[in-house]
Amino acid sequence: MINRTSILTTLLSLNISLFAGGAIAASDTSVVQKVIDVHKSPTCGCCTGWVEHMKENGYKTLLHHSSNLTEIKNRSGVPANARSCHTAISKEGFIFEGHIPAKFVTQFLENPPEGARGLIVPAMPVGSPGMEYNNQFMSYSVLLLNEDGSVSPYAEIDQPEDQY
Repeated sequence: MINRTSILTTLLSLNISLFAGGAIAASDTSVVQKVIDVHKSPTCGCCTGWVEHMKENGYKTLLHHSSNLTEIKNRSGVPANARSCHTAISKEGFIFEGHIPAKFVTQFLENPPEGARGLIVPAMPVGSPGMEYNNQFMSYSVLLLNEDGSVSPYAEIDQPEDQY
């Protein structure tokens, strides 16, 4: 004869296991890690500032101190006239060149435009993430890097608030 207590204990254990498993599965799917590989010079302070900006906005950054950034930029298809001091690559393979505000990286990754390879902020605009200096700011453009190597406008940053 089957003992009622053992049946109830078994059912209770099963329910607890299913509930706990469901909670674990739910928590696993609710957290999506945003990861980017950042290629930079080991001595570049502004790159470190940009990396901190990305971390503050939920990104995990994997740093690679490279002695040949030109080769990485060439392989990534970054046009010579649109380069900056660091190159980041998402786990999906998208390229992010320069001091791009995290909000635009996130926007791009959530909805990559067709035919796009990534985003670029050429040079090192004063006031961009990682390039802060004495509350100074210069307006700049975020460019879309297309698969054919061309660039086109993606966003205009006219004031510091546009970055966040």
